[in-house]
Amino acid sequence: MSGTVLFTGTATAVGGRNGHSQTSDGSVSVDLGMPKNGVLDSGKTTPEHLFATGYAACFGSAVEAVGHQKKLDVSGAAVTVAVSLVKGDDGYSLAAKLSLKAPALSPEQTQEVLEAAHQMCPYSKATRGNIPVELSVG
Repeated sequence: MSGTVLFTGTATAVGGRNGHSQTSDGSVSVDLGMPKNGVLDSGKTTPEHLFATGYAACFGSAVEAVGHQKKLDVSGAAVTVAVSLVKGDDGYSLAAKLSLKAPALSPEQTQEVLEAAHQMCPYSKATRGNIPVELSVG
């Protein structure tokens, strides 16, 4: 689908409990975890930021859970969730790319954890069939 890209944000989570989302031009930045004074800056926070940031935190938690289940060392693992919102002739389109970098694991183990975490993450389950999700290692 061709169209105008309205939002391109990347969220990262290390340790799985926090997320960070920032527009590609750096004009808006949102952290999920411990908002300032307990409140997110809603004037600068879009649904896409919250989606990207929440997805990163959720996926990071799933990576930790899978690592624990499979007795794999996922310490130092970092996840990246890139979310794009595009407006085209047919309306709006949302897509996500999940990436996992796990220095203590082999590429095969990292791929295994990536796929299992994607299956476990509630965000992935909620969006399955509604938005395209690409998985990548590294």
